[in-house]
Amino acid sequence: MSDEDDDPIIMIVDDASFMRKALRKIIESARLTTKIIEAADGIEAVMKYKEYRPHLVTMDVLMPKADGIQALRAIKKIDPDAKVIMISSSAKSHIVQDAMKLGALDYVLKPFDHARMNMILSKHARI
Repeated sequence: MSDEDDDPIIMIVDDASFMRKALRKIIESARLTTKIIEAADGIEAVMKYKEYRPHLVTMDVLMPKADGIQALRAIKKIDPDAKVIMISSSAKSHIVQDAMKLGALDYVLKPFDHARMNMILSKHARI
């Protein structure tokens, strides 16, 4: 993407700073945007979603204060068209099903393959 003013905002939500850094690196190397914001928990994610209205969100499921499912639910109330990719180390089927029922675009298990994550982010960032 060439013009920074036209760059979509992508928000990375994860309580682990190393995971936010890894996702930031993937987004930057794929040149999906120059506008990346971060949140460390579900409450901060909802507040920042209201403020910035990002084009795409990556959302960890297991976080303190408010988990990713709670944050996804709150974000979807603000914007039913919000584009959220859930990322988690939990493969519990009820969590995956809850996320998809709430409108998540995808559910990616940690540890994820960087090439696959790049493909998923690229696909959804361009819609």
